[in-house]
Amino acid sequence: MSIVKYPSVATLSVLRNGRLDPTTLIGPDYFCRATHTPDGLGIIHVRRLDDGVDIEVHGPGGTWLEDHSASLLGCHDHPPLIDAPHEVIRNAQRRHGHVQLVRSGTAYHELIPAVLGQRVTAAEAVRQWRQLSMTFGTKFLLHDIELWSPPDPLALAHLPYHTFHRFGIERRRAEALRVVARHFEHLSSLYNFSGTPSEATNQLTLLPGVGPWTAAVAGFVAFGDADAVAVGDFHLKNMVSYALTGRHRGTDTEMLELLEPYRPHRGRVIRWLSLDGWSAPKHGPRRRNLTIARF
Repeated sequence: MSIVKYPSVATLSVLRNGRLDPTTLIGPDYFCRATHTPDGLGIIHVRRLDDGVDIEVHGPGGTWLEDHSASLLGCHDHPPLIDAPHEVIRNAQRRHGHVQLVRSGTAYHELIPAVLGQRVTAAEAVRQWRQLSMTFGTKFLLHDIELWSPPDPLALAHLPYHTFHRFGIERRRAEALRVVARHFEHLSSLYNFSGTPSEATNQLTLLPGVGPWTAAVAGFVAFGDADAVAVGDFHLKNMVSYALTGRHRGTDTEMLELLEPYRPHRGRVIRWLSLDGWSAPKHGPRRRNLTIARF
């Protein structure tokens, strides 16, 4: 499938874990990513041209990235026009319905930051992702752009759990990270999974330490799972409840009931609401995070 135009920043932004993600850089006219492919480490650099895009790849996994670049950049996705019963979603679709869903095919790359996002704030998870990548990943310099690959799966799989403590990662998440790393080859093979994207997402939950929330977060990006819903998310149920009912707080059960008319595009609808700026009002003091890195 050819790439006829450079995708929007909104389409690409789900590939980046925080603005300082060392593995993925996104600009208005370029996209650059280092990752682990089934064929090895690879870098892809995409530039916007007047008549399309220019793709440059490097490393053993470069050919794999080039072959799958259309899916990586969301060009395989054709967003549907959904007959939405909620006016809020109709408005969000009108403004953001053109945003495509990517399919990175690199489940390992998406699972590591998803596991890190368990039990901590997004800011803390982003910091830990950056530190792990710059400690156990590989550094690249391309066109004066500094990139790091995600943590090497072999190195991560064999780290003793207490090594993760200096990054503020407790034993439970450390063990899950090591499980994900040990199953790198299996995760890579899921790109060619014969089932639907949602079924591929469900396959992730077979790994110890990977629950429905973690699988949905990773599967939305790795497999382009348009129906992925992160059940168990601290904020998501409240955002959906507030957007669709006006109530400041909701439950996962209520969220699923509200989103049921949009199956199999519930994840896509959530993305529209997020891009539309919906967020439930915050109540009470901010959560305080204690780090174990200094203990």
